Amino acid sequence: MPGFAYDYLAGGCFSEVNLDRNHADIKEVQLKPWYLKDYAGASQKTELFGKTYDAPFGMAPVGLQGLMWPKSCEYLAQAAVDHNIPFCLSTVGTASIETISEITNGDFWFQLYHPAEDELRDQLLERAWDAGCKTLVILADTPTFAYRPKEIRNGLSIPPRMTMRNIMQMCTHPTWSLSQLFAGAPEFKTMKQYIPKGLNMKHLAQFMNKTFSGRLTEAKIAPIRDKWKGNLVIKGVVNPEDAEVAVRLGLDGMIVSNHGGRQLDRGQSTIKPLQELVPEFKDKIKIMMDSGIQSGADIAATLASGADFTFLGRTPMYGIGAMGKYGGHHTFEMLKKQIQQVMEQVACEKVSDFPNHKI
Repeated sequence: MPGFAYDYLAGGCFSEVNLDRNHADIKEVQLKPWYLKDYAGASQKTELFGKTYDAPFGMAPVGLQGLMWPKSCEYLAQAAVDHNIPFCLSTVGTASIETISEITNGDFWFQLYHPAEDELRDQLLERAWDAGCKTLVILADTPTFAYRPKEIRNGLSIPPRMTMRNIMQMCTHPTWSLSQLFAGAPEFKTMKQYIPKGLNMKHLAQFMNKTFSGRLTEAKIAPIRDKWKGNLVIKGVVNPEDAEVAVRLGLDGMIVSNHGGRQLDRGQSTIKPLQELVPEFKDKIKIMMDSGIQSGADIAATLASGADFTFLGRTPMYGIGAMGKYGGHHTFEMLKKQIQQVMEQVACEKVSDFPNHKI
């Protein structure tokens, strides 16, 4: 993919301290193998909200997937179906709720960027429910727009700004460019029907800024809990005070996340607060994690630290960037094989046993 698209996918905010810390701290987790134990083999089957998945990871919500590779949102949704893992669609993804519903037969998760107006919130909730979605993820870790120098340098917009630098990058990546030409410019497909026609990029950005209110509060979450009859998950919990609110409001799950190191450069890594939250909240709410997870070994370390489930965003997108429509299948299969190797190496029979192997 061109450099400006790769920078959007791989980059963090400010100096990318939090981005690097996410990776480094997960790699500090050590596992204990049992070599002389009677061992019947490993199963990655994982139950979550009443559904059994074939692996303990899912596809995290990623915005603007179509910028990084045309139709990548649709490709990854199909790969998730084929591998029986959850797929989570972002409000600012480049496929619509209805398209992902058709691909997944309604078995998908939807991440809601909180709208400023209740009417739009309710319309999005109704569309997701009517499409078959039973797990809603509300986003807590983007109360403000982050400062991302790489995106500023690249003039990132939809479509990309036609600077000489970006034009040269597109010319040197003909497969991406031709694929974009045939697929059409990426759009916010779920939001398309609400966006006034004829807006230029500046006015579209202003519209999106006015449309969404990033900071969640108890007052905003409570009516969503009342309206949403399925599973309700909050993403971005990193401290016990917020976890207490999630439990008190009757939420079903929380994802420990820092938005992939893209929002707060001097924040904690995700694995550290996960390890602190698990002892107190493990039996009260499903605890999941994303941000910093890159491989099957990282997934194993996260599960060993007490997570019930994990999500990855960048890794499957790298697969798409490398292999196009087949990249999701390749990446999910690769991750399964890596987890299987770790489980067999340490004599872990089922996913829930991973904490027994943490040193």
